[in-house]
Amino acid sequence: MKKTFALTHETLATARVVEAIKHDVRKYLKRERAKALPKGADFWDFDCRFGADATSSQPVHVTEINTLISQAEADQLAQCYIEIMAKPGHRAPKE
Repeated sequence: MKKTFALTHETLATARVVEAIKHDVRKYLKRERAKALPKGADFWDFDCRFGADATSSQPVHVTEINTLISQAEADQLAQCYIEIMAKPGHRAPKE
């Protein structure tokens, strides 16, 4: 998913728009995790980027996305860019 979300809307409150964005992100992650894993993979891992736009986006961990969306709302940004790319993950063996 590579998408720029508008954080403002003419008729909706900003808090409702932010909750809708968080819902879209959770729905995408759930859909990707439900897909069949490739042979030899243990779980779905995600490469994520977040920023005000695509050129200024920075790599982030998937668990930080909701916090960053809330921070973008607090900073009163007009939009935010979210990129989430699924990839097969492999667990490291325990020592």
